[in-house]
Amino acid sequence: MSMTCWETVQAYAFRSIGIGENLLPKSDFTLCQQFTLIGSGMIWNLYFGVLALTFGFFLANAVALAKNARNPLVRKPAEWFVFVFRGSPLFIQFFLAYEALILLPKFPGIEATLVAVFPVEVIISIDIGSGWQTRAWAGALLVLFLNTSAYAAEIFHGALKSIPKGDLEAAEAYGLTGWKRFIRIEWPTMLRLGWPGYTNEAIFLFHATTLVYFSGFPAFSQKGDALYYANYFADKTFNPFVPYPIVGFYFICLTLLVTTIYGAVNKRLNRHLPSNQRQKIRLRPNLIR
Repeated sequence: MSMTCWETVQAYAFRSIGIGENLLPKSDFTLCQQFTLIGSGMIWNLYFGVLALTFGFFLANAVALAKNARNPLVRKPAEWFVFVFRGSPLFIQFFLAYEALILLPKFPGIEATLVAVFPVEVIISIDIGSGWQTRAWAGALLVLFLNTSAYAAEIFHGALKSIPKGDLEAAEAYGLTGWKRFIRIEWPTMLRLGWPGYTNEAIFLFHATTLVYFSGFPAFSQKGDALYYANYFADKTFNPFVPYPIVGFYFICLTLLVTTIYGAVNKRLNRHLPSNQRQKIRLRPNLIR
């Protein structure tokens, strides 16, 4: 008996994170099944993109400042970090990171027993293995985090170097120096100037999460991202012109969402400027990473 579309959504909407129906459909594939399962896989693409951008933003700011430092002991490591991750393809970074993590020494798992006393005694055993770093949720996320940090650091460093000297001289005239000048003048101006470029980096990072499927990092519970399910349907139906456009549709919607959110932040950063001087966000997708 075939399921209705709503039953399909209930069964497969969260399959990519181990919730719902375990077995994939084997025949009579419907458009609803493909939309639902590929959408379920998008949960992982969102996971990689959101966390990498969130933590990468802070590292990028720190690296941009380090790259602008006068002390070569601070500046040189930052420059090499940016050079390595911007100078090598993302896919090669995935491959090398996976091989490096595989070679790390493995330690016995950690077993912990929790005993909770309610009306009845409940014993919960937790076994934490040491191979977690080779899983996609950790290893691939680490690569994306470092990669986007390097690209964003270069964007923010360029913005930092572009701060008008008049703004800095005005800050000094008002007695703002050191940390106060950075927090109140330099950092907000750096963000304002670099935000359009950073928006395009955020969009591209979400697109780059599709490379995790090819990276070799095993997925959580062997349930993959959007491209995993698209490839499954393409192999089963011998028709790639349905599942892959669905993936593209989801990423177009995601791009519109990112553009809207980052555009609102950009408007906030430029709120003090006249309308004719405000920078507008223009989508400039990278053709190659």
